[in-house]
Amino acid sequence: MDVQFLTVEEFNELLQQWHGEVIKISKHELDDLDETSMVLQDTSYARNTRRLDDYEPMHALNLNGEGTMKTDAASSQPLPSSVYEIPLEDNTLYEFDGQHFLVSTSRGVYKIEKA
Repeated sequence: MDVQFLTVEEFNELLQQWHGEVIKISKHELDDLDETSMVLQDTSYARNTRRLDDYEPMHALNLNGEGTMKTDAASSQPLPSSVYEIPLEDNTLYEFDGQHFLVSTSRGVYKIEKA
């Protein structure tokens, strides 16, 4: 399937269609890969104008829902909160191939797919 680059508005509209679905989020940052599964209940965006440093994102996509994160090959544990935050930047790329979303920032790549 062809990969489409999306505006943040198109990305948001398509992702909202997955509310109520079990999704898997794979985060690849530096040499680290984390996987989280959750029931996507809602999506929202946050703006943080009171950042202490550049590591804290100015904008964030919040995926809301209950889920688990993979801690090693054999086990998982509940998410510490019901919000999974993806930091966003002005130059963040949003892609969709019909089955997977890719959100690419200077810090990492996030793949969102139905589980």
